[in-house]
Amino acid sequence: MTPPVLQVALDILDLARAYAITEEAIAGGADWIEIGTPLIKSEGMGAIREIRRRHPKITLIADMKVSDTGALEVEMAAKAGADIICILADADDSVIREAVRAADLYGVRLMGDMMTVRDPISRARELEEMGVHIINAHVGIDQQMVGKSSLELLDRLAGAVSIPIAAAGGLDAARAAEAVTHGAEIVIIGGAIIRSSDVTASTAAIRSAIDAPGPRSQQKRDQTDEIRSMLEEASSSNVSDAMHRKGAMNGLKRYSGTGKMIGRAVTVQTFAGDWAKPVEAIDLASPGDVIVINNSRDTTIAPWGELATLSCQNKGVAGVIIDGAVRDLDDILEMTIPLYATAAVPNAGEPKGFGEINAEIVCCGQQVRPGDWIIGDASGVVVLPKERAYEISRRAVLVARTEERLREEIRRGSTLSVVMELLRWEKQ
Repeated sequence: MTPPVLQVALDILDLARAYAITEEAIAGGADWIEIGTPLIKSEGMGAIREIRRRHPKITLIADMKVSDTGALEVEMAAKAGADIICILADADDSVIREAVRAADLYGVRLMGDMMTVRDPISRARELEEMGVHIINAHVGIDQQMVGKSSLELLDRLAGAVSIPIAAAGGLDAARAAEAVTHGAEIVIIGGAIIRSSDVTASTAAIRSAIDAPGPRSQQKRDQTDEIRSMLEEASSSNVSDAMHRKGAMNGLKRYSGTGKMIGRAVTVQTFAGDWAKPVEAIDLASPGDVIVINNSRDTTIAPWGELATLSCQNKGVAGVIIDGAVRDLDDILEMTIPLYATAAVPNAGEPKGFGEINAEIVCCGQQVRPGDWIIGDASGVVVLPKERAYEISRRAVLVARTEERLREEIRRGSTLSVVMELLRWEKQ
């Protein structure tokens, strides 16, 4: 059996950074190097020429995402040194046919990108008939963020055509191995390699995984577990970036706990330090939940204290947030459960029972509903709307992994402004 091809996609903006990543990826076992669409848009055909000059024998893919002027764009990439050019499968047939003619003329191959195709099986067969050489079961980044899977697309395409099938989109070592068991002959990896602090090691790990894949898994991932796992990898700052600076609570101070707080919200509305509903919410909360209390920003009377905090800690509640005051800090400061509040006072209210549990509230400037996801750490607390929690978590991980690579380049002696090429990309 022929080993699967490992294609590394340089989906970055700067050619200087691409040189180092290319060298490290090849050292780790990459077979093909893809000049990604962001790099082509940023650097033009010069990116293909320069990588070709440095690596004359490597197979180069130009992810042009051709959608018009098929012959012209294939000619440009072929003359620059590309061996394979990517064309959008959704392009008009006339574009596909012109691109195929140009590919035949210049001795290169075409890869049909199936991203956003509505009827992938029929379209893949049409592309094969028109002369496209490779079908790419690709799910784009924004599609991945909302839970679409390249493995599901690959399953639909496997066996539908006789030409090679590639898989791309959100693959790590485990998913890359799964892609091979699902029928992929070419595995395309971007972020899991190019955002790694050790590109060579990450490439080698994926190389090993696809060369010896285990049995095909039939287990479907639980989305709740995935969200929690992804948020463990990210920080509140990463989540804020992923939400375009939305969702962060204001005015909070962390009074106890040193770890990360992650969980689904159990919301409480109370008034004037009435601690009945906040305490009752502990009994309704499940392990791993976060209790979020709105005391109407009243910081003169505390609806929460040491005994309630101890009850939460014993039950396994992930954390407590109070838009209002907390008391009994001498004891709470010794506890491990994360607790955030806007103030501390000694005064306690009365358990009158006013308010609601698991109603929509506003806490520290943010709308919070039962079941919304909460992440808190030393930087603060961010609310993820439950219907977008999976998407935001995936985007936050992408932010975290991008920073991982930037951090490594800075450790090697660069600076943030140099790595980011700030002067080049400043708004004119």
